[in-house]
Amino acid sequence: MSLRNLEDKMVWGFVFIIGFLTLNVSAQSPDIFRLEYMLMPKNKADVKLSRFKLVANVPIKVQKKDNIILGGEYNYLSQELSTNLSLDNERLKTLHVIDLNMAYVYRYNEDWRFIGVGTPRLSSTLTNRLVNGDLSVNVTLGAFKDKQNIDKPIRLVLGITYNSTVALRVPLPIVYFEKKFHESWTYVIGVPKTGLKYHFKDNQMIQAEFILDGYFVNLQNNLVLPDTAIASSISTSAALFTLGYQYNITKNMSFYGYAGHTLFQEGVLRDTDRNDIFTLNDEPSFYFRTGFRIGI
Repeated sequence: MSLRNLEDKMVWGFVFIIGFLTLNVSAQSPDIFRLEYMLMPKNKADVKLSRFKLVANVPIKVQKKDNIILGGEYNYLSQELSTNLSLDNERLKTLHVIDLNMAYVYRYNEDWRFIGVGTPRLSSTLTNRLVNGDLSVNVTLGAFKDKQNIDKPIRLVLGITYNSTVALRVPLPIVYFEKKFHESWTYVIGVPKTGLKYHFKDNQMIQAEFILDGYFVNLQNNLVLPDTAIASSISTSAALFTLGYQYNITKNMSFYGYAGHTLFQEGVLRDTDRNDIFTLNDEPSFYFRTGFRIGI
């Protein structure tokens, strides 16, 4: 499997289940609000990409120990492409990804919880009325272990994810492991993030991380390329190394900021069979991300 196809086959399902369960210290509830801005400034390919992300979730208690989580996520992407590409860049400038998240979290015992997540997704340029290619469904099933009241706290997620839009329509595995191995140090192993955290104060943290990021968006109006090939979708994949800082205003409210550089990046146009037919950007870039979140 090529790296540029990871966001289609595995990363999104992984992000959903990890996002629901591991963003907060308690690891038992999601962010109820998050506002984030990401920027990849112009690089040697003369391409710039920015993204605004808005997340809202509402956990609902069920039978005293379980939770239903209802929420959504909106990503607004704006990109400036090189004028040397001989394309109608305006048609590719504004992209939208909207998720509706519906999850059920079953508390099996003090350590283990089981979760099922269904996520209808709209991913489109939204230049016309909705069409079939704009919509897809992701389904994720997993088990989550959380032991925090021990000398070396751990978190473990095991699961599978299924994406209805990929060519290989089979469930794919999810593995995530986090362990605090020292009073001030925690490591994370998984996909799309592997990292190392240093907690130098009760309310402050520095984190180095390797992450995968990307998007896939349907083009409502197909784009005819100079060689007469027809593009029906656009995607970008990137592998990044970042260094960030998080400041906790309260136990559940924080600001964060990350800066880094891509180790790999590729933005492409694809045909109806999702074959890469035109490269928009394959040059490295700087990466900046900052935001504000409220947990529970």
